[in-house]
Amino acid sequence: MDVSIIIVNWNSADYVHACIQSLHEQTSGMAYEVIVVDNASFDGCGERLATEFPGVVFVQSQSNLGFGRANNLGAKHANGKVLLFLNPDTDIKDRAIDRLHEQFCRLDHPGAVGCRLLNSDGSLQKSCVQALPTVLNQILDADVLQRWFPKSGFWGAAALYDGKMEAVEVEVVSGACLMMRKDVFECVGGFSPEFFMYGEDLDLCFKARLAGLRNYHVGQAVIVHHGGGSSDRAISNFSNVLVRESMSRFLRKSRGPLYSSCYRAAMCGMAVIRMTLLGVLFPAWLAGGGVRRWRAVFRKWWGVLRWGLGLEQWTRQYDRLEPVPVRPMDGAVKSCPGPAGN
Repeated sequence: MDVSIIIVNWNSADYVHACIQSLHEQTSGMAYEVIVVDNASFDGCGERLATEFPGVVFVQSQSNLGFGRANNLGAKHANGKVLLFLNPDTDIKDRAIDRLHEQFCRLDHPGAVGCRLLNSDGSLQKSCVQALPTVLNQILDADVLQRWFPKSGFWGAAALYDGKMEAVEVEVVSGACLMMRKDVFECVGGFSPEFFMYGEDLDLCFKARLAGLRNYHVGQAVIVHHGGGSSDRAISNFSNVLVRESMSRFLRKSRGPLYSSCYRAAMCGMAVIRMTLLGVLFPAWLAGGGVRRWRAVFRKWWGVLRWGLGLEQWTRQYDRLEPVPVRPMDGAVKSCPGPAGN
């Protein structure tokens, strides 16, 4: 078995079906298996797969494990030398997985390897490549700045615009489509379970770099990532807050408690500035008929401010998740990575 493709389902049975259909239609150059982990959604996905795709391995979780731990569960059932973590709301185009695997097998010391992601309308999904976070690049994380300075080192996304056909080394690739050798995945401890949702891919890429491996972006492999298919039923406050909470956890883990506290304070400041501007610009939004959008944006930053002040206590429930230790970098990890084709 060359590749084990792991898909986590949470109330996304239609997406899972379409994703697997596109996999079968667009993947032929390698031996692969598909493993679907249902995160306690019990939406009929297993029964549907048994009828339409009987070769798929279906794993039922009795509780919602979150994205990272569900993928770890899927990896335990994998027989492939290489793992591909794939979001259910993805659509494979033009032999993308074949192309990704072909490049992967030629890479030297690969850690996490990702592809080019497109939105549903065909536009580029800039989050498929990122820089490791700092307080500064998180403060400056605004769409308008990324449009003006797309190749800036702040975003770490220059590889998206260089037009190269070969793989390009980057800091972070998106977990929507992330390929990694199974032995390497096990050596770095898999996805860290203290991240329930958001930040798991960032953390995995960081651990791969710590292990002396290289993360790559493969621009010639293209996948449509519809985005939000699994989470659009959740209240917006949950996603907006949990993104910041996960980032804070990662910064505490990678840079220490003081740096993480600075990030939290910076997000509070940004929330105050954004809400103040929204208040000043409310008449313009009202005149343009955008009151509903204005309320949504204001609620977003109100939730971020509450989180920064420690008022969103529900985020503390994830403190009970025990982290998985990473093996020493001078031992097992360095014995894992060689040329990917070996």
